[in-house]
Amino acid sequence: MISFLLTFILVFVLYLILTAGSGTIGVWSSSEIIAGFILALAAAAITKNFLCRANNYRMANPARFLLIPVYVIGPFFIEVIKANLDVAYRVLTMNIRPGIIRISSGLKSDLGIFMLANSITLTPGTITVDIDEKTHDLYIHNINVGEGDELRPVIEDRELFALANLPAWIRRIAE
Repeated sequence: MISFLLTFILVFVLYLILTAGSGTIGVWSSSEIIAGFILALAAAAITKNFLCRANNYRMANPARFLLIPVYVIGPFFIEVIKANLDVAYRVLTMNIRPGIIRISSGLKSDLGIFMLANSITLTPGTITVDIDEKTHDLYIHNINVGEGDELRPVIEDRELFALANLPAWIRRIAE
C-alpha cells in the first residue's frame, strides 16, 4: 500500500507540474486536477512495484530524483557528444567494424539495468540488443568493435565508459 501511495503522489505531482498555468484553481483547472487524479491512480496501480519493490523505498528519496538531471546533463551528455563525434568520424573515414559485444555492468536492480540499457541505446552508434537475465550482462551492437573484442567473453563496463562511467552514476541513482 505504501508503494502505491508513493507512486500515486509522485505521478500526481509530476502531472501537476507539467500542466501548470492554464487554470482557474491556482494555476490548474478543475478538469485538469480530476484528470490528473484519475491518471495518477491508474499509473500507480500499474507501476506501484517499479519504484518501490519489496519494502525497499530507496527510490522514494527525493535526493535520488535530483541526481537524475545531474546524470543526464553531466556524464550522459558527455557520452552522447563523444559518440556523435566518433560516429561522424567513422562515417567520413569509412572506418566501421560493427559487431556485438557483451558487457558486465555490475548493476543488480531492474531499474538500474533499464536505465543503462536505455542510455546505451540513446547513444549514437550503439544499441542494446539483449540482457542476460541471470548475470545482468548486456549485449550491445556497436558501430566499431575493437580487434579481438568480439571474441572476449565479457567486457568490463569501465573499458567501454572510460570517461563518464555511466554504470557508477546509475548505481548511485537506482541501487
